[in-house]
Amino acid sequence: MASTTFRRTGKRATLTAKATIPRRRFEVGLLVISNIATIVAFLLAKFGLDQSYSPTLDPYVVAIVLLPYFGHLANRISAPDTDPAILPVAALLNGIGFVMIDRLDPTEAHLQVLWTALGIGLYSLTLFLVKNSDTLDRFRYLLVMVGIGLVLSPLVPGLGENINGERLWIHFGPLSFQPVEAAKLLLALFFASYLTEKGELLKRLSIRHIASIGSTLRSFGPLGAAWAIAMVLMAVERDVGFALLIFSTFVVTVWLATSNKTFLGLGTVLFVIGAYIASKLFAQVNERFTIWLDPWKYAQGIGYQIVQAQYAFGTGGYSGTGLGQGHPSLIPVVTSDFIFAAIGEELGLLGTTAILFAFLVIIGAGLRAAMRARSQFSSLVAASFTLTFGLQTFFIISGVIRILPLTGVTLPFVAYGGSSLVANYVLIAILARISHEGNDARHFGPQPPIQTK
Repeated sequence: MASTTFRRTGKRATLTAKATIPRRRFEVGLLVISNIATIVAFLLAKFGLDQSYSPTLDPYVVAIVLLPYFGHLANRISAPDTDPAILPVAALLNGIGFVMIDRLDPTEAHLQVLWTALGIGLYSLTLFLVKNSDTLDRFRYLLVMVGIGLVLSPLVPGLGENINGERLWIHFGPLSFQPVEAAKLLLALFFASYLTEKGELLKRLSIRHIASIGSTLRSFGPLGAAWAIAMVLMAVERDVGFALLIFSTFVVTVWLATSNKTFLGLGTVLFVIGAYIASKLFAQVNERFTIWLDPWKYAQGIGYQIVQAQYAFGTGGYSGTGLGQGHPSLIPVVTSDFIFAAIGEELGLLGTTAILFAFLVIIGAGLRAAMRARSQFSSLVAASFTLTFGLQTFFIISGVIRILPLTGVTLPFVAYGGSSLVANYVLIAILARISHEGNDARHFGPQPPIQTK
């Protein structure tokens, strides 16, 4: 029986190699610019702290600028047609984050380098293992089961740990890990897989279908499951941030896949109801809303952190106090939850705008990958991952500047946190794979089929 397989012709391989060279050269150029920015920022921060010039570089900053080149090598070997901006811009954010963390807490900065090494290693490993993004569609139910298991794992006695009233961490000996960071990727993959199969059905769904029990269970079941996961995170683990992130990612991905506003409206209503109930039942959740509405009333208590962040932005003004010359250490937990406030104080509006632009570059690259993806599944994966990345960035920055209540999620690549850093490197690795596939198909078309027995 004949079957269809594919092979790359010599001519096609030559064309691919020629087209790939400019992309990878451009990527190296962007990495060099990222390196220069990181090194200059590091030296300025040291000068600001010590008030003396020293041309020597800490071995940790050397490591932080060299590690991304291993990712570049992985791109050359496994994804030569990927967008050249994704890895360098992530490296730039990682580098600037390292400089800010090092200036505030050198011990955490040294650990951040180790997490960066692990993140780059998993970035490369992901590209080597995931040769075709569509293969991930085969593991839909495994992904969702592992994802839900990770969400619930901090509740296991002896494994989870309660920190500041939140059960978000699990322990393996001396190591701590925030499992919901990995869960957000697995659940996003499941959302994409589910919508690839059920998208057409959901397009035709309207609010009147809710009257039909069978239709409701079949069509709204996954929405209810996503809502239930969000409520577990918010009510049991007291994690408002990831509850909002996971549920929002699912609802917006459904809307993108179906253009059906029913889910967008219903999802918003469900989350608002859940958040309201949680704020009434759980003090930890209620506290987030209280200090959001009027932090100045509690400036010497629960509102101290957010008030100090507002002072930091005010002190920074347009151009900032200068690296190493501000006082962001007055903000509790500044290296993780409030790193954006530290940047605002020492780099000012210009610095925070540059950071926002860098995030927009990665988001733009992710959306471009989604539009050029060669299959519906990979397109939805790219869209879902980009939404996860973009919404997480939006939620934490909005919390710091008081547009939204504090969520507790970390600023991707910039804030201190190994779980977040590693998960986001895996996220951009999948985006890089989908970008490579889309660019390869866009420039050269499908590979010619041959018949084999």
